[in-house]
Amino acid sequence: MLGAIVGDIVGSIYEFNNIRRKDFILFDPYCFFTDDSIMTFAVAEALRKSKRKGYKNLGMQTIKEMQRFGKLYPDASYGRAFKSWLKEKNPSPYNSFGNGSAMRVSPVAYFAKNIDEVKMLSKEVTAVTHNHVEGIKGAESTAVAIWMALNKCSKEEIKGFIEENYYKLDYDYNDLKANYIFNETCQKTVPQAIYCFLISNDFEDCLRTSVSIGGDTDTLCAISCAIAEAYYGMPENLHKATLTYLDKRLLKLYNKHYKQSTNLC
Repeated sequence: MLGAIVGDIVGSIYEFNNIRRKDFILFDPYCFFTDDSIMTFAVAEALRKSKRKGYKNLGMQTIKEMQRFGKLYPDASYGRAFKSWLKEKNPSPYNSFGNGSAMRVSPVAYFAKNIDEVKMLSKEVTAVTHNHVEGIKGAESTAVAIWMALNKCSKEEIKGFIEENYYKLDYDYNDLKANYIFNETCQKTVPQAIYCFLISNDFEDCLRTSVSIGGDTDTLCAISCAIAEAYYGMPENLHKATLTYLDKRLLKLYNKHYKQSTNLC
């Protein structure tokens, strides 16, 4: 799941200041982890803890972990509806199709045993907030792409499966770089992120390509780079740099439970 966190951190400063090019400093001093990373950790913790019970309580555990992390990080850049949801005593899903469902879903691919379980786990961690069909679709397609990459599927196979079951990916990079605009929906973020992965040459190129098309860069990069990590592995220099941006709490949690899942080049 570190790929999502790398993408979130590097993309954080370009969300409202798109740069539309690939030649930029990856880890600017002003970069920071956002709600994308925080909720990725929350989903991972929900999966880890509910695994003991065969994921029977995954939905409730997801709510518990998201609200727990929300209290630990109350000033993160949550969307208005999600921020309200975090404070509710008995929270209900609010029919969202925002791209937040896809930016936090990457841990699912590392827990699931097969593609059917990917879909089941993805829906469980998503529907607690994003129960709109497009919100569920965005998260599921992201998790499926990551799982396929982890299981050595080719880019052609990943592209074919996504196009057959989720989204058309017939974009042009130069057109995206010139015309893609900020959008917080799954349907206008997830397919573009998957496309950036598909045309990339390696993990770093995926990251730079994703930033260069603009839009909601931290979330776009979190999605594309989660797939890229599973497919290419994580360059060790980027892995080390990313950890320096986590606070002590998240770093301790990562080292204790999730370090072993990182595939270093």
